[in-house]
Amino acid sequence: MARGHVVSLVQPGSIGDEMGIEPGDILLEINGNEILDVFDYHYYVDDENIVVLIEKPNGEQWELEIDKDEEEGLGLEFGQSLMDEYRSCRNKCMFCFIDQMPAGMRDTLYFKDDDSRLSFLQGNYITLTNMSDHDVERIVKYHLEPINISFQTTNPALRCKMLHNRFAGDALKKVDILYRGGIEMNGQIVLCKGVNDKEELERTIRDLTGYLPFLRSVSVVPVGLSKFRDGLYPLEPFTKEDAKEVLQLIGRWQDKIYEEYGIHFIHAGDEWYILAEEEVPEEGSYDGYLQLENGVGMLRLLKDEFEEGIVALTGDGRVREISLATGKLAYPYLKKMVDRLEEKFPNIKVHLYDIRNDFFGENITVSGLITGQDLMTQLQRKKLGEVLLIPCNMLKTDEDIFLDDFTVREVESALQVPVDIVKSSGQDLIDAILGEN
Repeated sequence: MARGHVVSLVQPGSIGDEMGIEPGDILLEINGNEILDVFDYHYYVDDENIVVLIEKPNGEQWELEIDKDEEEGLGLEFGQSLMDEYRSCRNKCMFCFIDQMPAGMRDTLYFKDDDSRLSFLQGNYITLTNMSDHDVERIVKYHLEPINISFQTTNPALRCKMLHNRFAGDALKKVDILYRGGIEMNGQIVLCKGVNDKEELERTIRDLTGYLPFLRSVSVVPVGLSKFRDGLYPLEPFTKEDAKEVLQLIGRWQDKIYEEYGIHFIHAGDEWYILAEEEVPEEGSYDGYLQLENGVGMLRLLKDEFEEGIVALTGDGRVREISLATGKLAYPYLKKMVDRLEEKFPNIKVHLYDIRNDFFGENITVSGLITGQDLMTQLQRKKLGEVLLIPCNMLKTDEDIFLDDFTVREVESALQVPVDIVKSSGQDLIDAILGEN
């Protein structure tokens, strides 16, 4: 294997730029240490005084002595963000959504990552089954945090069954090492009806409180079930009564933990409240929104941001007719917001549509899994006004492409209306409806 990492980009004006490092150069060592991947790079580059060994394309080696601020970077980027190959998941989890995808979608949608480096860099949740002892030792040594862990259960035998991996139970021992090393962690439990709920969920929460305060938060989210589950473990969707029971269990533990530690620790995903037909908790219950990416507190934050924004507005007589598409999960909340805005601006009309997920199945209610074809099919011959608004999470992060590879331009062409993409905050929603973004 070739030694070193090829520099792909040098930020103008950065330390690397000032030292004469250029794209195509090869980073060999920092302080005499070979750099295996991004973990090593982040650790060694953070020192105030470092010696960087660079190899030029002609084979000439430069030893650069650099004095800088602690934790100041060099402004270098590499071909792969991990400076190594991505590690794919070896499990066959009964709840894995990737296994519930139809054939024929783009290749990247079928990649299962389970890489501790992505947990540190991007907040991805990992099962720990793909981590070597060396990986865990490096996390503790370099104090890389937070690390986000998919627990599912603390019952070793049940975890082996859920992940379809005979080592999944033993992998939980790595949490003890991270805890003893003082590494900040967040947790996730994907709840499957009749599997890890009820008494098993009670056991899991009880066990996980033993990792406080380094385990800062744990989310409980319902399993997502698409219609493409042929040959997979038979799982059932949760009912309204199930959701109420889950919320009661979580509420009891929140009260107990808050009394002792001053945090709520265990959090229910927003879907539970919608399913139970209960109001989402107030902002203070979310401990600073540590689990937003897991759909925990997103609706509360959106509501509060919207309320703050609309209170500051003075209504006027502007005339505007638009449409807004969302998933069934957020629809009831958005309807109340739209009604409030229309009251303040009586000449604004918003046609709000909840899109049924025909592509993945009606059990999938989040807007982030709505496809271009469902939008086009269900909005044909609907009143759309001068523009159609869609939330940004319907699209690929870096491109205007839906999950099914239809583009925003194709949706615009099919519906004969411009499409505007709304960012995630309540103020962004107000601005988009009023035409001010």
